[in-house]
Amino acid sequence: MAKYLLLKHYRGAPAPVNDVPMDQWTPDEVSAHVQYMQDFAARLEGTGEFVDSQALSPEGVFVRYDGEGRPPVTDGPFAETKDLIAGWMVIDVETRERALELAGELSAAPGSGGEPIHEWLEVRPFYGEQPPTAE
Repeated sequence: MAKYLLLKHYRGAPAPVNDVPMDQWTPDEVSAHVQYMQDFAARLEGTGEFVDSQALSPEGVFVRYDGEGRPPVTDGPFAETKDLIAGWMVIDVETRERALELAGELSAAPGSGGEPIHEWLEVRPFYGEQPPTAE
């Protein structure tokens, strides 16, 4: 088994097919999207492939160690928008192909109008993991 991180982006990734920002969705559309994500995670819990997931707020700050005293905190400059992560899911799967299959399925979560988003997800293996490939 190898762990993979599936990253959902607020923006900066290639545009999804259903490219209406979530802040423009109706409350029912948001609820349907969240339910899809919860159902997906529950199914993976059943197969033993789910590890963890979280949604992230777009707000944040950079902090660094700067010697003794209070660390400096800044609200920018931020990294490019491609690095603005909306949320993540960690999966533990047998092969890289399975990770890609699940990411493809997750990208079909419903969005505006109840239609699948077909968003791009970033799939990254954990460092040091040797992801097997299907024969």
